[in-house]
Amino acid sequence: MSTERRDPDGVPATAVPHRELARSRRDFLSRAGGGFGALALAHLLAEDSALGGSVATPARGPHVPARARSVIFVFLEGGPSHIDLFDPKPALEPLEGQQLPESFGQVILPMGEQRSPLLASRRSFRRHGESEQWASDWVPHIAEVIDDVAMLRSCWCDGLNHVGSVCQMNTGITLAGRPSLGSWVTYGLGTINQSLPAFVVLQDRQGTVAGGPRNWGTGFMPASYQGTLLRQGKEPIRNLAAPSSAGASRQRAKLDFLDELNRRHLEDRADTDLLEARIASYELAFRMQAEAPEAVDISRETERTRELYGLDEKPTEGMGRACLLARRLVERGVRFVQVYSGAGSKWDSHAGLEKNHGDVCRSMDRPVAGLLRDLKQRGLLDETLVVWGGEFGRTPMSEKGDGRDHNPYGFTMWFAGAGVNAGRTIGATDEVGLHAIEDRAHVHDIHATILWALGLDHRRLTYLHGGRVERATVNEGEVITKLFA
Repeated sequence: MSTERRDPDGVPATAVPHRELARSRRDFLSRAGGGFGALALAHLLAEDSALGGSVATPARGPHVPARARSVIFVFLEGGPSHIDLFDPKPALEPLEGQQLPESFGQVILPMGEQRSPLLASRRSFRRHGESEQWASDWVPHIAEVIDDVAMLRSCWCDGLNHVGSVCQMNTGITLAGRPSLGSWVTYGLGTINQSLPAFVVLQDRQGTVAGGPRNWGTGFMPASYQGTLLRQGKEPIRNLAAPSSAGASRQRAKLDFLDELNRRHLEDRADTDLLEARIASYELAFRMQAEAPEAVDISRETERTRELYGLDEKPTEGMGRACLLARRLVERGVRFVQVYSGAGSKWDSHAGLEKNHGDVCRSMDRPVAGLLRDLKQRGLLDETLVVWGGEFGRTPMSEKGDGRDHNPYGFTMWFAGAGVNAGRTIGATDEVGLHAIEDRAHVHDIHATILWALGLDHRRLTYLHGGRVERATVNEGEVITKLFA
């Protein structure tokens, strides 16, 4: 009896792999018709210039000359107080204990304590470096490298609470469901290093970022563009090392067999991007077994480097490790690295501002300054854009006596590297630090600027979803050109 494999219509199937065959005449006609339809659609899209060309495929290349190859976004989760760090407000001192003057207008606050008395900063501010930019005594190490920083004091956003504002700073809007900025970058530019993820997320401690993994998710895009979370500790990527009993050839054979099964399963599920992403993740995991262990192994770093990041001191160890890994990753071609300081909203300071901010500033200040120094001495700062900031700032009004509420109306972020206008302060908040009033920069403007630094025009970086052209900046935003020389 013949053992020759045949398809459902009795046609021999030994000449080509199973996944390349139509399984019936109906299947063949369906595929052929779909192919001819795709040809017609491609022709129509190519001729349709109203939307600037095809909107259904990734850009896979820059639109404008790129200033940066990679981005490191240091995200201070919970909301750092700009008026206690980089935006001194001496006008608060004579007003302390008084109500906010009516001339500043009505504001909505999440805790509803607008009528709480004003609270002056307890910090000591002074100018630093040749640029004479302001910094408080909570960030003495960043103050030493402030000449490499462009300060943006006029940021604002739409969210009042942590979940919504963290989501907006990552995805552009306060509601879940859209791709993160790192996903847009990966979609638009692809990867540099085929053996490492293009988008990596690091945390200074074990904690749940407000809103969770959606902050580095892909929303309506294929799941293959999402960020990869590396964990704290000696094993940032779990189960990465192959068993000693399995050599490379055996691993390859197992992966090929698994790929064959997955591809067969995918044939009738072509619209299931999660399965495509899983198949791609297996391939990436196999390649990572060769390169990733070295990339995340910091044991061979010099004692001088360890000291630079504060790895040997408990308060700075977690953030120091995350910042050092960020440098190692961009050094090896990772495009977008997000480092969470205070993961789990540790920067939130509704009460006990002095104790709270004192602790998190101590954990963040030295590692971040060390990151800038390390990038600069290795010649990486010129091609790496470093972004520092949280989801919002904090109010000049007090809360619970010695704390501050959320302030989405005006706060500070800073940028370094990639040709930024280092040493310059851009924008301003009002006399008490409540509202951004000069060179106002919305989250969409900040995202447009980050994309532009990487060579991506936020108006031309498009994705067709449900018949609608989607953009990273939700069809808004302008590049903050003053940030660059």
